[in-house]
Amino acid sequence: MLFDTHAHLNDDAFIDDLEETVQRAREAGVKLINIVGFDDKSIKRAIEISNQYKEMYLTVGWHPVEAIDFTDEKYEMIKNLALTNEKVIAIGEIGLDYYWDKSPKDIQQQVFRKQIQLAKEVNKPIVIHCRDAMNDVLKILQEENAKEVGGIMHCFSGSVESMNIALKENFHISLGGPVTYKNAKTPKEVAKACPIDRLLIETDCPYLTPTPYRGKRNETSYVKYVAQEIADIREMSYEKLGEETFNNACKLFKIKNY
Repeated sequence: MLFDTHAHLNDDAFIDDLEETVQRAREAGVKLINIVGFDDKSIKRAIEISNQYKEMYLTVGWHPVEAIDFTDEKYEMIKNLALTNEKVIAIGEIGLDYYWDKSPKDIQQQVFRKQIQLAKEVNKPIVIHCRDAMNDVLKILQEENAKEVGGIMHCFSGSVESMNIALKENFHISLGGPVTYKNAKTPKEVAKACPIDRLLIETDCPYLTPTPYRGKRNETSYVKYVAQEIADIREMSYEKLGEETFNNACKLFKIKNY
């Protein structure tokens, strides 16, 4: 029983074989999937897919790389979806990305803060995207009192020290494909140190494909490799790890009757 808490099945990479991809996920034991939309195109497609499949839920927000294109209209669109679409379980992915330079840092930070405030207004947890910006992300979460709604540090790449700060701010730690990489020392340390009741798993497909398929397109069924790796690191059964992370996600997202 697995929950892929972050998937981009709305990506063009799945246009030709979405149905087959979903079937493989079911066969791998994936019971629920969170599809993430982060700009106009991906949000529209995420809505279509979540309406099509019972096991799929929806996260909507505006990606930091695209922050320069964020407008009041985008804000209202996201707010309206969060209030009216019962499949919307979180606001995201939002945050900071200092790797790409499309959107200036100050604009990214403004848009990040606005969307934290929006999440608090609609009472939904937040899904955080953080790349090369951990200190600023944690600082803004603290300043905006994001712990009020909590959320997920998606595909967490920080240290155990950063993890502990995020945990204090009421955030869950989600790990994906990188935890399976042979030389990924820090993600493995985080996988071992994170309290089991705050741990989640994800694919971020079609990106960050786990071993043994690294270098190829990632897909939701591969979340089983993430689960197996973390179970091995924690010296617990695969079944127990799957059950714990599944229940954590359902509780965070307020999903019942699963």
